[in-house]
Amino acid sequence: MDARAEYEQKPWLKYYPEGIPAEIDIPEKSLPQVFDEAVEKWRDRTAVIFYGRKITYSELKDHVDRFAAALFDLGVKKGDKVALYLLNCPQFIIAYFAALKVGATLTPISPVYVSGEVKHQIEDSEAKVIVCQDLLYDCVEKAGVGLRTVILTGIGEYLPALKKFMAKTVVRSVYRKMEVPSTKIFEREGFYQFQSLIKKYPPDPPKIQIDPREDLAVLPYTGGTTGLPKGAMLTHYNLVANEAQGQAFWSRVLEEGKEVVIAYLPFYHIYGQVVVMLGGLVRGYTLVLFTTPDVDDILGAIESHRATAFYSVPTLYDVLKDHDKTDRVNWKRFKILVSGADALLEDTAKGFERRTGVEINEGYGLTETSPITHSNPKGRTKIGSFGVPVPSTMAAIVHPEKEEFLPLGEIGEIVIQGPQVMKGYWKNPEETSEKLVDIEGEKWFRTGDLGSMDDEGYFHFYDRKRDLIKYKGYSVFAREIEEVLTSHPKIKEAGVIGVRDPRVGENIKAVIVLEAEARGKLSEEEIISYCKERLAHYKVPRIVEFRGEIPKTDVGKVSRRELREEMG
Repeated sequence: MDARAEYEQKPWLKYYPEGIPAEIDIPEKSLPQVFDEAVEKWRDRTAVIFYGRKITYSELKDHVDRFAAALFDLGVKKGDKVALYLLNCPQFIIAYFAALKVGATLTPISPVYVSGEVKHQIEDSEAKVIVCQDLLYDCVEKAGVGLRTVILTGIGEYLPALKKFMAKTVVRSVYRKMEVPSTKIFEREGFYQFQSLIKKYPPDPPKIQIDPREDLAVLPYTGGTTGLPKGAMLTHYNLVANEAQGQAFWSRVLEEGKEVVIAYLPFYHIYGQVVVMLGGLVRGYTLVLFTTPDVDDILGAIESHRATAFYSVPTLYDVLKDHDKTDRVNWKRFKILVSGADALLEDTAKGFERRTGVEINEGYGLTETSPITHSNPKGRTKIGSFGVPVPSTMAAIVHPEKEEFLPLGEIGEIVIQGPQVMKGYWKNPEETSEKLVDIEGEKWFRTGDLGSMDDEGYFHFYDRKRDLIKYKGYSVFAREIEEVLTSHPKIKEAGVIGVRDPRVGENIKAVIVLEAEARGKLSEEEIISYCKERLAHYKVPRIVEFRGEIPKTDVGKVSRRELREEMG
């Protein structure tokens, strides 16, 4: 049997839960259409609980439709790019579906980005409209980008009255102690207040024709081979398909209109956005929404709201396995506990299960795949594996440098086929051609991750093909940090690697060679401070080491491989 045939046999299907199909029909619908259909089914059900404030599906749709009418009147038309620079809050959900209703494409920006990163994403995506948290607007102002429309919103707008005062204080302490702009800012041309627009416009959105297969819904940014983030073009069809794939895989576990989901994962990130927000609202679930991931608050909400589904990351499960309040939760009430965004360490998985008596279902996906491609089946979890391909998904292992399949068990690059795979990278045909490749007559997506498939069809992750560092679930590219470091006038060379740490995944280590005249005159603290001004907090090195020289490859590049090997 040739290598390709081993994958085509799909051995993983034997371990699907009973009744789960290998292939599913993907609805030819837009995201606003599936949202509106969900509202019709569950109008009076609570869609969101935001620190005690309950919002029904019908109220949520009313605000979505009002905001869509506002955007349309403000000149947002089909194909325009709308940036969302928001924390987790009801406004994110409202702006998300409203922008899609007018045919716009959303580009969500990480709330922890600093002005340079915000500038790159806004300018590269060609966004002219932004819906922004008032506490974060300072970064947009400093970015100096040309925006036609700025809509500001406060974190307290959807909070119960008693919690509005505390909200800004708590969030400001987390997000760089930023200040809310003066109300005079709304005297500027093109500046609007979110709630004023909601009150001004009727719930009468325009009727826009959307081609689900061709029209872009979301343009999330992800790291590339250059280290600069690039936009993944995800269509309405991609996201509707992935939601349907996940629903089909878990249809014997989760029930429409009945689940309560802890929604702390950030919605700007594809995991929280599609798996939690979109997947929850399309199926009539109730989302218990958190702006900041406070462990004690999450544990309290799990019990008080009797949550049934929990989507998280390995770093939080690692905290929970040792947390003094973990035992206050009846974990066995959960129908599903999912881990994604990073590899789940065996010690974390086993330690959590010993503590709670419940297994974690590890999954896998990427921004470019909307994101889900794999998950462990309920009741058939294999620790050390991120599971099997979900319905209507084909996966295989190929040679990292050649267009050929590798035999079962060999380590190579993971490749994916399926309706959830992006159209390509925005304005980046070169990167697109490197990732969407022809292998033996068929189009495949190269993930850039190294792994293997065992004889049961379970896939295993080994390493990142291009030096990707994972810190608390965030993806960090070494080259981007090295470029910032070497921009310092006193730094001659820099090499960046990840150092494994079960608490955070990987800590970022920077190996520095100073200019001769600067040696002994620049401290670790000064370097870290320099990075904090130019990078999101999760990209800042935690470890700094000074050296006289850095190992190089035979073509003169910094050898990160040798640096990692030195760590053992």
